[in-house]
Amino acid sequence: MNDRPTRLSTRIDFDQNGKQCDYLRLPHSVHRSAYGWLPVPLVSVKNCDGPTVLLISGIHGDEYEGQVTLSRLIRDAKAEDVTGQLIILPMANFPGAKAGLRTSPIDDLNMNRVFPGDPDGSATQALAHYVDSELIARADYVIDLHSGGSSLMYLPSVILGRGGMPANKQAEIMSLGHTFGAPYGFIFPAGQGGGATTQAATTRRGAIHIGTEMGGTGTVTPEILRICEGGVRRMLRQIGAWHGAVSDYEAPAVKTRMLHAPDWGSFVYAGDDGLFEPVVELGDEVVSGQVAGLIHTPETPWAEPTEAHFESGGLVLCKRVPGRTERGDCLFHLGADYKD
Repeated sequence: MNDRPTRLSTRIDFDQNGKQCDYLRLPHSVHRSAYGWLPVPLVSVKNCDGPTVLLISGIHGDEYEGQVTLSRLIRDAKAEDVTGQLIILPMANFPGAKAGLRTSPIDDLNMNRVFPGDPDGSATQALAHYVDSELIARADYVIDLHSGGSSLMYLPSVILGRGGMPANKQAEIMSLGHTFGAPYGFIFPAGQGGGATTQAATTRRGAIHIGTEMGGTGTVTPEILRICEGGVRRMLRQIGAWHGAVSDYEAPAVKTRMLHAPDWGSFVYAGDDGLFEPVVELGDEVVSGQVAGLIHTPETPWAEPTEAHFESGGLVLCKRVPGRTERGDCLFHLGADYKD
């Protein structure tokens, strides 16, 4: 574990009961502010003994559903509604979240690819190190809210990372996934993020990780936001950490369809630069060999478009949003029915 001392600080006392709202101070010396710091919002709500739950959003700054969900939870949370502790970090990659970007505008790093971070590294590396060594290290559960951001759109899904966990924790992860109440659950293939993600950091610490992919397109969708808010509160209730209101945020009752990607053949990538024309839509069932989309080159409009094909069959769970694309961009990914 990379537990060298952090450069970051906060006035929050994580051992103190009650509700504390303040900032995580990330030192940031620039031309306009020689001895400045970036104010990363941070909240602790603690009461009695019980599980510690870390709730994170804004790891990718252009993913907004989680940031709204956790901001509302912060405003609603009262110490008397909590047994244990909620630690809430709604803009984890603060520079990226403030700019509405997936990566930080300070160092151009993707926070979800640098764990366990580096206390002496760049802004994103130092933030990841603090989250890992100071926050995940305290947690029994990590709820990590993501969506498709600016480049992707997902069917609302709860993400279940089960690799490296003992059988009893794997069973609890699946149970919490059903409790969340999203239309879909999804398990990524092994190797996602190369061990440098929040999920990998949580697994190394022995805690339970539940993620989401809630919509996307760089916007907030009311229906998907409702699913996210209700799902988070239902899971907190099942964990035993939250006894506050859930009913106002209930999503329609659905049975979650559990999906997985058996391998990276479930992902479709652009083979050329050009203009992406999808020929299937989210929620479609497709088969191996089927045309997924066309890449047009308006610069040479007499040339035939390049076809992208599905290598396997399944449900279209995720689709690229921007029309302009480059070779190597993800266009779609599928989910196949998962049986435990």
